[in-house]
This record gives sequence, structure tokens and C-alpha cells, in this order.
Amino acid sequence: MDAGIESTNPILLLVAIILTFIATYTALDLLTMLRTAERHKRFLFLGASFSMGIGIWTLNFIGVLAFDLSGAARYNLPIALLSIVLGIALASMGFFSVTNIRIRLSNVCICSLLLTVALLSNYVIGMYSLNYSLGIHYYLLLFTVVLIFGLFLFAFMVLFYSNRMRTSNRLWFKPVSTFIITGAIVQGHLLLLRALPVDAPVRKVDQLVHETPFVVYLVLFMSILILTGLLGSSAVISRRLAVSNQHIKDIRSALDESSIVAITDPKGIITYVNQKFLEISKYTEDELLGHTHSVINSGYHPNSFFTELWTTITKGLTWKGEICNKAKDGTLYWVNTTIVPFMKNGKPYQYIAIRTDITDRKQAEENLKDSLKEVSDIHYALDQSSIVAFTDAKGIITQVNSRFCDISGYSRGELIGKNHNILNSGYHPKSFFIELWKTIGGGRVWKGEIRNRAKDGSYYWVDTTIVPYLGPNGRPYQYLAIRNDITERKRTEEALHRQDKLAAVGQLAAGVAHEIRNPLTSMKGYTEFLQLDETDPSRKEFLEIILEEIERVNDIVEDFMVLTKPKAVKLELKNIIPVVRNVASFIDFEARKRNVQIHFHAKEEEILVSCDENRLKQVFLNFLKNGMEAMPNGGMIEVSIQKKDGEVQISITDNGVGIPAEKLKRLGEPFYTTKKTGNGLGLMVSFKIIESHNGRVIVESELNKGTRFNIVLPAKTA
Repeated sequence: MDAGIESTNPILLLVAIILTFIATYTALDLLTMLRTAERHKRFLFLGASFSMGIGIWTLNFIGVLAFDLSGAARYNLPIALLSIVLGIALASMGFFSVTNIRIRLSNVCICSLLLTVALLSNYVIGMYSLNYSLGIHYYLLLFTVVLIFGLFLFAFMVLFYSNRMRTSNRLWFKPVSTFIITGAIVQGHLLLLRALPVDAPVRKVDQLVHETPFVVYLVLFMSILILTGLLGSSAVISRRLAVSNQHIKDIRSALDESSIVAITDPKGIITYVNQKFLEISKYTEDELLGHTHSVINSGYHPNSFFTELWTTITKGLTWKGEICNKAKDGTLYWVNTTIVPFMKNGKPYQYIAIRTDITDRKQAEENLKDSLKEVSDIHYALDQSSIVAFTDAKGIITQVNSRFCDISGYSRGELIGKNHNILNSGYHPKSFFIELWKTIGGGRVWKGEIRNRAKDGSYYWVDTTIVPYLGPNGRPYQYLAIRNDITERKRTEEALHRQDKLAAVGQLAAGVAHEIRNPLTSMKGYTEFLQLDETDPSRKEFLEIILEEIERVNDIVEDFMVLTKPKAVKLELKNIIPVVRNVASFIDFEARKRNVQIHFHAKEEEILVSCDENRLKQVFLNFLKNGMEAMPNGGMIEVSIQKKDGEVQISITDNGVGIPAEKLKRLGEPFYTTKKTGNGLGLMVSFKIIESHNGRVIVESELNKGTRFNIVLPAKTA
């Protein structure tokens, strides 16, 4: 029947392929649902087997009609039904082999082999149902069977082993498997038309058997295969039931050993309790069976608690929670409880309660709550009163409190992950911090006072205690630094220190000034008298030097007198710009001789302040002279005036040698000077003059870059 290989109705063949694809996809869908479903597994299994068997038979039946429409008239219905039943039976046996939780390669091979046999038997019996006898080409038949088996095997490996692939999108595996299986069925049917070609119509069954002995062997093989499958399935099911029963016994034994178990009827009457229930409740089994759980009610929970519990479980939902019960001797115990309702016809017919004793844990939780409350209170008090920071072993900040952020001006994000160098003011030498780290690195507590610098550049002092936390190896794994702001105290100490020095100077001035002034007056008078009659130029020059030195001593005495009896300040409203400009112009000649340039800047023409003009001139002149002396090789002095926020700032900036940080803080102290020939009284007097004007002096300096004196005075309006 070589002509039969060419289809006489391609549309009918296409319909057969589409129906086979639909049936195959349905079978695979039900099969995958069967592996994850909790209920109706039997129906899913039967549906999958039926769909697969019908899919194989459909292509064979309609495919034969597509190749030979005349065969429909001779169709033998009983044999056709046999082919359907046989296909479904073989498909069910194949699917049964892949219903295990863990699928091995051998299970997939068995399933593929049984489906291959189903396809082969459907073709053979289908042809016989049309009263055709078949020839056989052994090599082609072997190739066809191997090809069909291989396609089935590949399709099921794609379906069942897709979870081992790394791709996240597995939705396409089922359609791909469906295409491969459909292709195997179609290709198998076409190849079987050549491997088992039709010879001639058969009129009688004995003719069929006589002319085609292959049928006898096939029927015998299929009978043995089906019988073996049924017996094997029965044995496998029995083994699974035995394993399942043993598994249930093991679970129950483990549950009884580890948990408190009770079973009640729908009304809550206890019907079963295990040994651990009796041990923890201290009741006997007879005292519990036939009663409700109210016998162990501790009265700890309100009625609404149990109302909600019963509302949940009567709806068929699992309830989980913690319950405080009372034992027979009156002691209380806590249990972590799970109540599972078992349903029949939509209503619970019994409840199983599985409990775990958590009395020790609850007690530990209460103790922990008390400890946490105490720690929280301490933490709160510490946060309110101190500046707190945690660092790791390398000094990296891991946590800071709000007071740390407030005083430093940095946010938490700017501090966490950094070390304390971000706050270094440069006040302390390196040896100071080396000693600090040596102490805390050795596991000892360090205490001391540190000057830090805030984000805005201002300085603040903190009294610091650093506590190392030691790990099992005896080395610190983190540090806790507790600081208290002592800036005001340090300022007070500094002010008292200065006052003590001023008092000493005042006492010295009171005793010395008057004793020095009289001789100075006499010396000055006699020197001036000698100048009148002196004609020798060299001697006259010496007398001039003597007068200059007497005047210098007199200036020092005047400074002493200012400290002893400060002159009353007479404040007048003045335009500060011409005052500063005049001083700069006055000293410009001397500056040029020293190769120093003075630049004056003022954005406004008039800025009014209440001041004693002569005393302010004394201050400006002193600061300008200091600036020139700081530049022995020449340089430039910038003098600027600006008004901001109701204040006037006069800045005198030089680019001289600068002042070291350790000396900068002592400026203004009596007899402390940074110059080789100074006495330290000039700056002290200048600072006192500015303070008498309700102003302040801010000194900024950097070594080898220069110094800036910022004089801040209150501005006035006309």
C-alpha cells in the first residue's frame, strides 16, 4: 500500500495533529498538577492517562482515514475499542511510574517505553480493525521504535528536570514537551506506515493470524505486559501503603515524644491525650477524657480570646497562638499551640491540638523584658545627659546619639563610617592620641579632656570616658565613648586664669608704676636740658636714643596704669571707616620701609559704631605693627571692613609666618608674647579695649600662611 503513504486528505490529517496536541497538553497539565495536588489525585491520574491514550489513538484513527477514507466502511468497532483501552492502560502505567516524589531516570525511561508500546500497539491494532494485514521491515521498525522512544524520553526529561536549569522562566517547558510528544506520535505513525506496510485486506480472523503471525505474538506480549503492569502496580501500591503506615507511626511516635497532643470532638470534648499532656497538666487520663479544656483554664486570657479561637477553627482554619494553662497543683505553664480542624462535608468532625511547652521561654522573656526596660531607661538617661558614640575595633564610628550630632553639627550619615579624625581640632599632639589608643587597646578604660572641632569650625571641650568591650580572645571588638560638654567650664577656667594673671599684674603695676614714673620724669627732664646745650652731633644722637628709650619705658608704665586703673571709656558715635583708613595711612610710610604693602577695602562709605576713637586707633595700630613684624622679609597686609547681621567686622590679615596652635590659645595673657622683643602687654591691653566696647577679637592663624585678627563690634544706626 505504497500509495497510502501519501495522504488523500491533508486537512483531516491536520485536524488529527491538532487534536493530538490538545490531548497531549491536557495530559501533561494534569500530570504536573498530580505531582503538587493535595486532593483528587485519583481523578487527575485517570484524566491524564485517558487524555494521553485518546491522543495516541486519535492520530492513529484519523490518520488512517486521512490516508484511506475507504477504510472507515470496514472499521471493526470491537478491535477499535481494544486499541483505545490498551492505549489508556499503557499510558496509565507509564504515568504511574513518574508519580513518585523523586523521579529517577529509570522512571522516565519506563514511562517513555510504555508510551512507545502504546503508539505501536495502537497502529497495529488500528490497521487490523480495518481488516488490513501488515508486512514488516525489521530494521526500519527498530529505527522507528528507538526514535519514538528517544523523543518521548527527551520530552519527559525537559518536563521533569526543568527545575534543575538556572533559568527563571519555566513556563515554556510544558508547551515544548507537548510539541515533542506530538511530533513523536505523528512521526511514529508516518514511519510505522513504512516499517509495517499494509499488504492486503483480511476477510477472516484465521486468515489474519495465518498470514500475519506477528499479531499472535503482539497480543500475547501485550497480555503479559498488562498483567505484569497490574501485578507490579499492586505490589508498588502495597509497598507504598506499608511505607506510608510506618511513616505515620514514626511521625506519631516523634510527635508524642516532643509535643503535647490532644484530640477533641466538634464540641471540644477531649477524646485523646498523650503522655506528655498528662505529665505537664498533672491530671490522669480518666480526669481529662470526656471533659473540655476548661479544666486547665488558668483565667489568664479573657473570654474574647477563646471566642476568637473557636471562631477560627469552626471555619476550618488552623489556629496558632500561645496559651497560659493551669496544672492540677495550681502551677501555671505556657504552651505554644496549633489547633488543626479536620473537615467532613464542610464541617469539622474533630480537632487535633499540638502544643509545645514554652514556660521556660516565657519566663526568660519576662526576665529579658525587665532587663531591656532597665537598659532602655539607662540608655534614655545617658542620651539625655551625655554625648555617646560607639566605634568598632578600628575606631570607625558605628552609632551616635542625638546629642553627639547636636554638639558636632554633623548628621548621623556624615559621622557613621568615619573615625573621630573628623572632629580633630589640632589642639592635642599626636602623642596624646597614641597614649589614648595604647590604653584602650590594652583593654583599660581611658578618661580625659579633649578639645574637638564642630562642623562649623567652632571648638568645644568634652570630658571623655572610653570603655573597651573585650571579645573571647581578650581583645577589644568595640568601644563606647561617653562624653560631657565642659566648654563653659573650660571658658570659666580660662577667664579665671586670666583674671588671676591680671590681678598679679595689677598688684605689680600698683607698686611699680608710681616708683618708676618719678625717676623717669627726672631722667627725661635732665636729658632734654642737656640737649639744649649740646652741639656735638654724635652726642646729640645719643641723647635722642635715651629720650626714645625713656618714652618706651613710659609707654610700658602707661600700660601698667591702664591695668591698675582703667580709664573710663567715653563712647561716641563715629564712622569707623575713616578711623581705620587714617591708621592705615599713618603707618603706611613705616610699612614701605619694611617692604610691606597695606591694602584697604570697604564696600560701604559709612558704618557707624559707638567707640572711643583714640583707644580703637591704639588697637588697630598694635595689630598692624604685629602684622609687619610677622613679615621680616616683607609682604602684604589686607585690611577690610564689612557689616553683617548687625555687627561690624574689621579684619587685619597678613601673610607672615603664622602662630602655632598651642600658642594661639594663650594670646592675650599678661607677659605672653610670640615675639622675641615683646612683653605681651600690647595684645592684652588691646583685648581689654575691645571688650570695653562690647566687642570681641577672633584670631585665626596657620603656620607659614599668615594670621587674621577679626575685630567684631556692635553696629549702630544713625
